[in-house]
Amino acid sequence: MTSPGAWRVFQAVFLCSGFAALLYQMIWQRLLTLFGGADVYSVTLIVSAFMAGLGLGSLAGGHVADRLSVRRRLYAFALSELAIAIFGAASVWILYDVLYAQLGAVDMPAWATAGVLFAVLLWPTFFMGVSLPLLSRALAESTSMAARRIASLYGWNTVGAALGSLLTVWVILRLMDFRRATWIGAALNAACALAAIWLARGAVEPAGNGDGDAMVDGREEAPGGRTSDDRARGRFRVPLGAWIALYALSGFIALSLEIVWFRLLGVILKSNSFTFATLLALFLVGVGAGSLVGHRLAGRVSDPTRAFLILQAAIPLYAAVSLAAFLFAAPKWDVLRPAWEYMAGYEGIDLAAAVRSVQRYVGELGSVAPQATRATVLLLTLYVAVPIFLVGPPTLMMGLSFVLLQRAIQTDLAGLGRRVGWLQAANIAGSTLGSILTGVVLLDVLGTAGTLRLLVGLAVVFLALVVARSDRRLRVAGVLAGAIAVAIALRASPGAAKLWARLHGTRIEDIVFAEDGSGLSLIKGEGANSVVYANGVGQSDLPYGGFHTVLGALPVLMHPRPESVALIGLGSGETLFGAAGRPETWELYSIEIVAPQLETLAMLRARRAYAGLGMLLDDRRVRHAFTDGRAFILKGGRKFDVIEADALRPTSAYSGNLYSREYFDLLRRHLKPGGLAVTWEPTARTRSTMLSVFPHVLAFRALLLGSETPIVWDPAAVRARMRETVTNAFYRRGGVDIEALMSDVLSQTPVVYGPESDRSTTDINLDTFPRDEYLVGASFRPGAGGQ
Repeated sequence: MTSPGAWRVFQAVFLCSGFAALLYQMIWQRLLTLFGGADVYSVTLIVSAFMAGLGLGSLAGGHVADRLSVRRRLYAFALSELAIAIFGAASVWILYDVLYAQLGAVDMPAWATAGVLFAVLLWPTFFMGVSLPLLSRALAESTSMAARRIASLYGWNTVGAALGSLLTVWVILRLMDFRRATWIGAALNAACALAAIWLARGAVEPAGNGDGDAMVDGREEAPGGRTSDDRARGRFRVPLGAWIALYALSGFIALSLEIVWFRLLGVILKSNSFTFATLLALFLVGVGAGSLVGHRLAGRVSDPTRAFLILQAAIPLYAAVSLAAFLFAAPKWDVLRPAWEYMAGYEGIDLAAAVRSVQRYVGELGSVAPQATRATVLLLTLYVAVPIFLVGPPTLMMGLSFVLLQRAIQTDLAGLGRRVGWLQAANIAGSTLGSILTGVVLLDVLGTAGTLRLLVGLAVVFLALVVARSDRRLRVAGVLAGAIAVAIALRASPGAAKLWARLHGTRIEDIVFAEDGSGLSLIKGEGANSVVYANGVGQSDLPYGGFHTVLGALPVLMHPRPESVALIGLGSGETLFGAAGRPETWELYSIEIVAPQLETLAMLRARRAYAGLGMLLDDRRVRHAFTDGRAFILKGGRKFDVIEADALRPTSAYSGNLYSREYFDLLRRHLKPGGLAVTWEPTARTRSTMLSVFPHVLAFRALLLGSETPIVWDPAAVRARMRETVTNAFYRRGGVDIEALMSDVLSQTPVVYGPESDRSTTDINLDTFPRDEYLVGASFRPGAGGQ
């Protein structure tokens, strides 16, 4: 039997296990994108491989749990935690030093990549999946106790996962690199194993007949699968096979909604490297809190099956109605005015400044002063209030649903482990299908708005089952009520044009947009200018003739013969246009991860006549690749005269992959003799990182050029190339006076670094420690300066 003290220890153990699991996920997913790429297809493969292991582990754990004694279940749980700890401690070496460094350059077909990912992740994810069935079976001492204890374990594990997601990104990765961070996870898993071993020594088999004592929450089970209480109420238990199908559908809806919410909130928040982890934490907190609250309240629900079905139907209905309510209120309510103005703006939030603002007005007792700044209000609105309003109630309902499911199915102890395992595996399978189908197909075909409407339509399945279980006299009323609820949600759910116009603070007639699984591209008209947004964040604008033109033109004008040029990032196409002016250039590769950007540029061309854009779209030298830029360079095996990344904010998600020492070394290895690697210089650390790789670097005020050979800075030669007939005519046809535009750069005296120059290369960005991306050195203390 489990004492109250031991039970509390197990709750803490499972919380720590959940924390470690999400710490690993934040880091492993990041490392695996270096191997497979950060595009939607690669990320989907990573998620699918991760979930496949969890599902197999759940099935195996359930079958093993029912065949072991209590003590052996706890020992098996301890062994699974130790197995995770061993992989976790070595995971950076396995995923980065072996998988990426040895196989990253191999251009594999999708099926081979999926196989490698599955094989590598099977060990840790299998043992993660094993843990819940084992611990559930070990600690459920009676059928009346089973649902509550399983729900409590699930709830604390999920809350731990939420903390792991949040603290990993906001605290741990700002203090240490990926390798040391995974050691924290390994230490937590090892501690969980030791605690389980210690508790197993005092474990005692529960009294009673667990194999045949068919009781349902203390009620005697009648022949044929009905309890005496069921007979009185006219209720039938749903067969396990039907529950498996329903919980798979529940997982599909949950994961699909998660993708939809992350797309919506990513646009609203103007996503950065902290956004995903924060939103995932809120999602998990809702699920965990729902499970913990539900484990105390579920016993009062007379018909858990009906309650489960109603909650499952309500989840997508609320998602649609709450989004419509936010879109309606944002431009009208004063409290949401800062958020509305922010959504209409170009730049994302300055997180370091915003958090300092919050801290400045929070007293020692935690009370917020009334004179809170706009940044304070904006941060709390965007990162707390809006996500909680949109995601909080549905995730609470998901957690409550899990408890009700356990109440409905846990009818005897003999098969408890198998039922937990089968249901978890079914939910994971549905979630995996939701990830693949929504991320790769539905967003392409239906977009975010259409996908949300489809999920609302799936609520009909659960509503139909509620009606079917109702008394005949109530079925007509049930059908009518369900039809009205679905009709209201569908009517409220916004169309794509209205949705994206509202979330960019403008009108439908002022935008062109396109969307698929890789992201949302939107161009907003602002007077004579058009501003390009990717996933809500401003990228650049039209017409051409600004900083991005200089960014593209300078390196090709400095290179004596830039025949082959690769540019990571498309945006408005301005940097690509700037790089296309030399007649010697016969191929330009544009590598863009958000595929719809090219489509929106073509749509804009049909509306507005921008000369430079028209030239770019008609240029036969340009070859477009819609994939992860770093993976393209790594796997392509080609060498270029110029390789350049378009200006990328250093705190954008995965931006560290394009500012690290290893990235610059990759460029160095893929340059032709005399070739130039080019980057924007958003931080001092960027310069130090490039200097750690290239012996020769030329540093302008906002631009760095690196090479294996000395870089000749000859303004006269650059002017002569600009004045060549073909080059000058090219820029003039695009509406750009290239000589006037380049005059400021040509008047500069850049800093020239050679092999013997003094250079500080200790504080740099690494693949395994992207300092700039996680604001390392940017203090959140009130009054402190940032990076």
